[in-house]
Amino acid sequence: MAADFTDIFDACRKGDRETVEALYNQNPEIIHVEDFKGYTPLIIAVYNNQPSVVEFLLAKGARTEMHDHTGNTALMGVCFRGYKEIVSMLIDAGADINQRNNQGATALTFAATFGNLEIAEMLLERGADIKARDVRGKSSLDHAVIQENDTMIALLQQYSTDEAPDESL
Repeated sequence: MAADFTDIFDACRKGDRETVEALYNQNPEIIHVEDFKGYTPLIIAVYNNQPSVVEFLLAKGARTEMHDHTGNTALMGVCFRGYKEIVSMLIDAGADINQRNNQGATALTFAATFGNLEIAEMLLERGADIKARDVRGKSSLDHAVIQENDTMIALLQQYSTDEAPDESL
């Protein structure tokens, strides 16, 4: 099997761990390649809810801090998509829960914005910065308020004794 970089992305997207392993065995650096959007095999596997492939990539040293051209990491992507099992895997592998994308958003921003309550709680329990603000000055709590997600607002307020939502929302 010739190691074409598109093969690794297709295999990660489909959850074809056998092909991912074969490609890795041919060229271990293949797990760090990027496509034209800056996506890595890990980001593709995460976004497509492929925990077996994610597990393999992390075991082989896939870098969790890698990001696409907008600055989004695998952890940010999974917080947007809502795959709790993969969130745990990434955090356990050392993903920086407070890493920011080009707009200043963190994984918690994505969890709060998209209403992924259990993921937000996982991040908060692991030390997510409740006070982090994006380039517009909005915190995760502000994003929950914008979405009118009362359950998320209550959770975020439990972890933030001195932060009130931005009144200009």
